[in-house]
Amino acid sequence: MFRLPEGVTYLDGNSLGPLPVAAIEAVNRTMCEEWGTELIRAWNTRGWIGKPRGLGDRIGRLIGAPAGSVVVGDTLSIKVFQALAAAIRLRPGRRVILSDNGNFPTDLYMAQGLIDLVDGGHELRTPAPEDVAAAISEDVAVVMLTEVDYRTGRLHDMPGIIRTAHAAGALVIWDLAHSAGALPVDVHGAGADFAVGCTYKYLNGGPGAPAFIYVEPGIVGSVQPALSGWLGHDAPFAFDLDYRPAAGIERMRVGTPPLLAYAALEAALMVWEDVSMADVRARSIQLSELFIAEVEARCPELELASPRDPLARGSQVSFRFPEGYAVMQALIARGVIGDFRAPDILRFGFTPLYLDEADILRAAETIGSTMQHRLWDDDAYRRKGAVT
Repeated sequence: MFRLPEGVTYLDGNSLGPLPVAAIEAVNRTMCEEWGTELIRAWNTRGWIGKPRGLGDRIGRLIGAPAGSVVVGDTLSIKVFQALAAAIRLRPGRRVILSDNGNFPTDLYMAQGLIDLVDGGHELRTPAPEDVAAAISEDVAVVMLTEVDYRTGRLHDMPGIIRTAHAAGALVIWDLAHSAGALPVDVHGAGADFAVGCTYKYLNGGPGAPAFIYVEPGIVGSVQPALSGWLGHDAPFAFDLDYRPAAGIERMRVGTPPLLAYAALEAALMVWEDVSMADVRARSIQLSELFIAEVEARCPELELASPRDPLARGSQVSFRFPEGYAVMQALIARGVIGDFRAPDILRFGFTPLYLDEADILRAAETIGSTMQHRLWDDDAYRRKGAVT
């Protein structure tokens, strides 16, 4: 179901999923049969206008969200901004956004930008990940966390943090960028207020694929969108001059959906129709445990940066090494693709849809030989590209 180059072991699906074979035909069909033949009529004849909600429901089944509570569109940064802006408006007497210092920078940047924009005396607090629960106090408006730490793979206790936050009167936003398609998630069952995520990692939607946002059905009617876009209006084709939010999750739509990207994403999501997330999680743990054992047996100089308990990490494994960037470039040159995260993290993703034990053993052998023979010790591997 995936197009993977011959001779490559791909351990970077946690950053960019590979090309689903069905996406090629889907994008071509959207271009030639829909856009090329129907032209503007396709908004109605091919159901283009309803794609954000339909794709949202498909993603919702993977994250434990009820139908009609997820919508797709825009970028993850925009969806983070939307959720944060809505949350602080729902808690007008509180001035603290609580995150952690391991969160992905874009989430923190969005919080900092929003604080500057509203100029209401808000502050961003970022304790260490393990100290978040203890830092939830009655001045916190919203707790904003990424469930799986992008560097180490450390897994937050979603239900526990939600219970603590709600007991203190705070709302909770979860970034599921490294969770959706990687492990079972139950946003509704856990009581999350908002969740956001991207679709180009474990969901294989393609580079720059659109993001998604979930809002708990019980509060969505009270949410006032900060980005009051045309397609989030209750009646966009009435062309009213004043904004009136749509009912339900539709109010979190902003701009015109990118239909070619949606076609690729829709094809990618078809892969999940007969897949159990519990099976994916079990298989991911098997593969990652094998990887850790094999790499540590060969490479004592690499330090495990991820939690050793598989239930305490997501679907990635990270090792530390001072020359981590050069090591990763040497591995990529030898057909084992992972990625590097500053300052010293070698990061590997485990995606059971297209990886098996043979891939893991080949990767471990390549890592072992690269470290044993110092094949990474070459100035060519130290020259950093724009993307690491």
